[in-house]
Amino acid sequence: MSIIAAELAELAQLIADPGRARILSRLMDAGAQTASELAQVAGVTPQTASWHLSRLVERALLKVERRGPRRLYRLATPLVAQMLEGMMTVAVTGPQASRPPSRIDAQMRRARTCYDHLAGELGVAVTDAMRERGYLVLEQDAGELTAAGTAFLGSLGVDLRPQPRQRRALCRPCLDWSERRPHLAGRAGAAVADLAFRREWIRRRPQGRSVEITTAGLAAFRTLFGARI
Repeated sequence: MSIIAAELAELAQLIADPGRARILSRLMDAGAQTASELAQVAGVTPQTASWHLSRLVERALLKVERRGPRRLYRLATPLVAQMLEGMMTVAVTGPQASRPPSRIDAQMRRARTCYDHLAGELGVAVTDAMRERGYLVLEQDAGELTAAGTAFLGSLGVDLRPQPRQRRALCRPCLDWSERRPHLAGRAGAAVADLAFRREWIRRRPQGRSVEITTAGLAAFRTLFGARI
């Protein structure tokens, strides 16, 4: 246990730096960004950002992709996103800061991505609706998509077959930090979010993880899923 405690302390210290915390939070949308873009997010010089990024890559929190001459950084695995979402949930349960709520705060609470699945009021509403209709069963640490749920998503053109060498769970609960209730994660959660983007039910905003629910999306989530959003 002493070894685990030491590794936990080292990981916590790594994430505790404000600049690195901003970088990790920005990459929670499953996107990839350059070092210069992340330097702006972190509010540090490019040289300092490179040092932060090298430490995060070394600790396997981030991975690097090469696209031509560019090096792009993204979260290493969905498990890293799950850890960060859990930390955010714990963070907001403590004493609230005196900073007044902003428009960005409201947008994040309304609808956002949590790595590659839906979160916020939208994500929780869709999850609740799927559970109420018998499409989904969620327990504290596990989830199951029912036969009816598989058929429902299949009727919308969602392909839930795993990719080669993919070991990710089909569905699992992810505790939403703003709603403090679970939303759907795993391959099924990612597939629902991908469907919503492809059909333009939601659109990414220029910055951050919040997404805009379109008029067509609002109708689709309410009519097809039965979500109270």
